[in-house]
Amino acid sequence: MKHIEIDEIYQKTPLELIPWNIETPPEALVALVNSRIVTPCRAIDLGCGAGNYAVWLARRGFEVTGVDSAPTTIKRAKENATKKGVECTFLVADVLGDLEDVTGKFDFAYDWELLHHIFPEQRQQYVANVHRLLNPKAKYLSLCFNERDPAFSGVGKYRRTPLGTVLYFSSESELRALFDSHFTILDLRTIEVHSKSASHLASYSFVERKEAALK
Repeated sequence: MKHIEIDEIYQKTPLELIPWNIETPPEALVALVNSRIVTPCRAIDLGCGAGNYAVWLARRGFEVTGVDSAPTTIKRAKENATKKGVECTFLVADVLGDLEDVTGKFDFAYDWELLHHIFPEQRQQYVANVHRLLNPKAKYLSLCFNERDPAFSGVGKYRRTPLGTVLYFSSESELRALFDSHFTILDLRTIEVHSKSASHLASYSFVERKEAALK
């Protein structure tokens, strides 16, 4: 997704009407925290949107940095954290760029339905950036639309949404190949995710950073 597209959406659309802006944290993230598979640590929210899940983690003892490419989005996230009375760091940053403003290393990273905005030709750069941000053995959770989901006509890998954005629908096999060079795959499967209006199929990838990326 182009940076200007997401910024315009947050400028023109009330938060309650943005399909992916859901205050309640997703079950998959909650399960990792409640089971203590992921414990309070330094965490980064990639494509943080209005910061709902960063705020939720911060309330549970995580030191959270959220990044997003859209300035209006980051403004909303900062307002959200202030309103909820929690401390988070929110930065305007391109996950496909050098991320020079993101300092230090992290023990947990996640992107909740960001990856389907990143097309295949850019994904190796993205996972290399995530790898570089993490400490050894750090965990990373990624969710994206699965190709078997019937959303947005259910035809093709690239599908246009009512908001005008274009998403890429992934298969489990291509995600396994994508992550394998930089991460050890702990759990990769298709799950049902509940959204504002309906449920959809998503590819769930939970991985651990390898010491060094394979050449």
